[in-house]
Amino acid sequence: MLPISETTIRASFVNASRKETSDITLPTDFEDIVWDDLDYLGWRDPKIGRRAYVVVPTLDGELVGILFRQADASPNSRAQCTWCQDVKLPNDVVFYSAKRSGKAGRNGNTVGTLVCEEFQCSRNVRKLPPPAYEGYDVEAARIQRIEDLQLRAAAFAAEV
Repeated sequence: MLPISETTIRASFVNASRKETSDITLPTDFEDIVWDDLDYLGWRDPKIGRRAYVVVPTLDGELVGILFRQADASPNSRAQCTWCQDVKLPNDVVFYSAKRSGKAGRNGNTVGTLVCEEFQCSRNVRKLPPPAYEGYDVEAARIQRIEDLQLRAAAFAAEV
């Protein structure tokens, strides 16, 4: 992911009001982010409980910012992240919902997904997977996982 500015982040949100956009608290480590290691920028709002934000690059290079709300209830069983699909479940996964953009969102329509609670997907897909069989190309599998994450995150952004 290419570095983005605070102004660009705030302008990218498609499902947030101007008030919600102005209330966004950037990640505490924003100045230290290693952009090359990210497929999308995601963080929880430290001031507003159960609110989170994601900025996803689409396949055509545009940025789509999404305001999430974490569900009050947690999944009954250990859930798998829809975006990174890490089978080792190294972190908690929660259900986030997002208002749709435009008229649909103003009418109360939402879309939801199960995502790593602290948006660790980029880190999860960069870990080398265990070799599935002799001669298995673990680096190619890692690259495929990164590409799949980018596609799934962009597809969700398009749904919003």
